This record gives sequence, C-alpha cells and structure tokens, in this order.
Amino acid sequence: MQRMIEKAGVLVEALPYIQKFRGETVVVKFGGSIMESEIGYRNILKDVAFMECVGLRPVLVHGGGKAVSKQMREAHIQSDFVHGLRVTDEQSIGIVESVLNGNVNPHLVDILLENGGKARGIHGEDIIQVKKHSGIDPETGAAIDWGYVGKVTRVDIEPITAFLNADIIPVITPLGRGEDGHLYNINADEVANAVAQALKARKLVFLSDVPGLLKDPEDTSSLITSLRTGEVEDLIERGIIAGGMLPKIKGAVEALKAGVTKVHLIDSAQPHSLLLELFTDTGVGTEIVH
Repeated sequence: MQRMIEKAGVLVEALPYIQKFRGETVVVKFGGSIMESEIGYRNILKDVAFMECVGLRPVLVHGGGKAVSKQMREAHIQSDFVHGLRVTDEQSIGIVESVLNGNVNPHLVDILLENGGKARGIHGEDIIQVKKHSGIDPETGAAIDWGYVGKVTRVDIEPITAFLNADIIPVITPLGRGEDGHLYNINADEVANAVAQALKARKLVFLSDVPGLLKDPEDTSSLITSLRTGEVEDLIERGIIAGGMLPKIKGAVEALKAGVTKVHLIDSAQPHSLLLELFTDTGVGTEIVH
C-alpha cells in the first residue's frame, strides 16, 4: 500500500507541470553512447510517448554517428573527424543517408509505435536547407574542408506542424539539402536547435552522455542546475564551458534569444531523466533560461 501511495504522490507532483505544458512543443535531441544501448533508447522513447500521451507535442531529432561509423568500418572507409565534425565525402554521405534514413529513423519510429505513440519519420533533407559548413583552423589559419557537411539556413516547419496537429510525433534525421541540390550531413545538435527556433518551441532538451553542465568535469556533484544567459560568457572565460559543451551552450543561448523559453541538458543514461527533468520540482540536469 505504501508503494502505491508513493506512486500516487509522484503523479500528483507531476500534475501542475502536465497542466502547464499541455499543448506546448518540446524538441528533444538524443544521440551519443545511449544509441548503443537498445534498452537505453527504448526507455527514452517510452518517455517521449508518455509526453505525447499527456498532451505535450514532442519533436524528436536523433543522431546516429556510431551506427554510421560502424557501417563505414564494414565498408573499409576511414572515419575522419575535424573539430568534432565528420569529414563527409561522396562515398560517406551515401552511407550516412542509408544508415540514418533507412535504418535508425524507421527503427525509432517503430519503437514509439510499440509504446502506443503515433510517430512518423521525416527525412531532414525534405525540410532543411543548408549551406556548406566552413571554418578556419585556429593553428594554421588554413581553410577547413569537411566535404558534404552543412550549416542550417532554413527549416520548413509545415510538415512538422502538420504531424503535431494530428498528434503524431515527428522523428527527424540530421540531414539537409544544399543550394547545389546535394545531400549534406549536419550536426544533430544544430538541427535540434534550428527546429526548436523555427517552431518557437516551449522547450529544447539535449539528452547527452553527461548529467548537464559541470563546474568540474570529473565531479558529477558539481552540476550547475540552473544557468542564465548572462552568466555564460563568464563561465566560458573561466573554462567551465569548454570543449563539446561550448557549441551546445552557445546554441542554447541562440535558441532562447529566438523565442524558446527554456533549454535543458540532461543525462540520457539516467532512467527516465527526461520525465524527471520536465515533471518534477527539482529536475535532474541543467536548465538554461534568460
């Protein structure tokens, strides 16, 4: 009986959040090591199905880099990364497209359907326009050529909103179409950010391999639970926001400026971290607000 009472207490605690966010759009991005765990990403997708069931409008953007790397190894193609981005040539982009659109995306949709949610895949290149990603090597000053790697310039939200209005969860691949008509690979964080901005989403959630923003990367107890945009530059100067977290936080600031109300960084490996962050008083990750 006590356990049943505790379960009821959890539901009561979640009630005001469910009422507050009903009808609101939440963009969820997940990828990284969790996609190597069938149990792990099945739990995440069950949480996403729950969100839709209680009236939220989730939009899922997924990665799949490890699956792409595996397929490339099997094809005896070397994977090269420069500043965290995969160098993508003509042969590689074919594998990226095949894995993301033909394998990972349909599998995630099937799992959502198994959990009672309505879901449909969207190939990113059907809704996302990009320009070729470019950069300068800070050490040599030379231009960097990532090949067919794109930077988002526009998101056509009509297919996404059509699905949402029909209570269907859109599941989007991180691919885009260039001005040259060619297919481009895109960083999934950037896609989620661009989609959230275009939709004016209430929330943008990044599920990653860390609990959130840590003052000390080696100490999970140093989690920064709440961060305001005005604090970001100081944390960058102090080196607390660095490495792979730097573009994620900068992207969060851009999203907030564009109208997203709140951005969350949470650990995908913690069971039900998505629901705990959205529907409890304390949350479990880092929330970023204006």
